[in-house]
Amino acid sequence: MLSLHLLQVCMVYVNTLLVQKVLSEKEWFDRMQPEDFRGLNPLFYGHVNPYGMLNLDMNERLIIE
Repeated sequence: MLSLHLLQVCMVYVNTLLVQKVLSEKEWFDRMQPEDFRGLNPLFYGHVNPYGMLNLDMNERLIIE
């Protein structure tokens, strides 16, 4: 059970970094409306594949910057 909590915390952290990266681009930030900012939430999980194949390459980093 604790490992699921750790997984969720890691997912929220990575999602937060991805949202910050997108909003740092002026084009995307300018398109945001007040309603959009209220709806920001780092708990999206559509990109998570909990039952499929996971390719782990420890020599490659996530492309965040």
